[in-house]
Amino acid sequence: MTHAVAPRDPADAVGQPKKAAAAAWIGSALEYYDFFIYGSAAALIFPKVFFDESDPATATLLSLATFGVAYAARPVGALFLGHFGDRVGRKKIMVFTLILMGLSTFLIGCLPTRAQVGSLAPVLLVACRVLQGISAAGEQASANSMTLEHAPPDRRGFFTSFTLSGTQGGQLIATLVFIPVAALPEDQLLSWGWRVPFWASVAVAVVGYGIRRGLEETPAFAKQAATEGVVKLPLVVLLREHWVDVLRVIGGALIASVSTIFTVWALAYATSDSVGMSRSSMLWVGALANLVALGAIPLWATLSDRIGRRPVFLIGAVGSAITMFLYLWAISTGNYALILILGIVTFGMVYSAANGVWPSFYGEMFSTRVRLSGMAIGTQIGFAVAGFAVTFAAQIAGPDGSDWSSVALFTAALCVPPVIAALSARETHWIPTEHLGERTPQGASQPETVRA
Repeated sequence: MTHAVAPRDPADAVGQPKKAAAAAWIGSALEYYDFFIYGSAAALIFPKVFFDESDPATATLLSLATFGVAYAARPVGALFLGHFGDRVGRKKIMVFTLILMGLSTFLIGCLPTRAQVGSLAPVLLVACRVLQGISAAGEQASANSMTLEHAPPDRRGFFTSFTLSGTQGGQLIATLVFIPVAALPEDQLLSWGWRVPFWASVAVAVVGYGIRRGLEETPAFAKQAATEGVVKLPLVVLLREHWVDVLRVIGGALIASVSTIFTVWALAYATSDSVGMSRSSMLWVGALANLVALGAIPLWATLSDRIGRRPVFLIGAVGSAITMFLYLWAISTGNYALILILGIVTFGMVYSAANGVWPSFYGEMFSTRVRLSGMAIGTQIGFAVAGFAVTFAAQIAGPDGSDWSSVALFTAALCVPPVIAALSARETHWIPTEHLGERTPQGASQPETVRA
């Protein structure tokens, strides 16, 4: 047995936590701009462009299924990106995922339609969507690890929340971009208009690359590499020492079903013939809800630094199950004022409690040597279920897609595993960063004993 000797921190620069949080926010915003414009297009445009219009219900179902394909690719991407993130560092993975997402999204905007090349069109669409999923698999885990390991110990919740407020910012930008696009005349929208937001990903990749390339590696990873060395097979160590925590993260990550059903299925339902809301009006609901979330997420995260991760996460999980029922009911009434208010409450305020705290809550379950792998694999398996929740919701809603109550009950059921995960987890907000992931964490800064 040997004892690790702590070297001088190589990244103990003033302001580095803020730089890491800013890089995570901006990079995640740019990355998820790409990811979420696909969701809007899958609900509003792709059924008519890439699938057979003779059966609109089936076309919508297939289009929403392609949205879920990226989530199916995420666990595979998490295995590889998590492995290399714990081997070569957080920064390199953050840069790689951004470039891959920008390229795959730009290619979607260049794809031929079904009218031009037949069944090859949806095949190419799915291929690009898989690349998006692989990219997203490493994005949040690397950004969360970066911010958590740079953050002051008593403010880890606040700093890591910038990754998730960044994703909300990206979704807000994507929604705002789609509002004028969706307002185009039908022929222009289906011929070239829908492509413009995807082509804009070139600028996304360039800006994001410049921001992330200048960020320093985390002091925790640098110390790990300089003393004990990196783990050769992070997955083996992860499953041997943290398999229960991986299961908790998988269960907790199902809370993302609230987001996918809100942003994709509810949008498709509200603009269907059974409800008849306009595309632009519903996109504004999402835009305003995300705007509120930008303020709510860091507030919830700051609260978790004071009272703990578990209670805040539980507020978001239980509250989302209730408010999603109310939001879908509001859509069924066709009352736009009610839809707007409940949409903001559901997604902007209540869901933000769980969404803002999970980056620190999950990340604190793992030690530095397997943190990126643990977060990537655990979240992406859970997110895979959340992605296909949209497809299941479309089936549950019936032939005409109007059975909103069944979808609401389905969403509530998906909030149960996150509640169980939070109740069974340890509270970690008080544990010093260097002792995170220990089975019996101590408050002292004594060096950790490791295997020789």
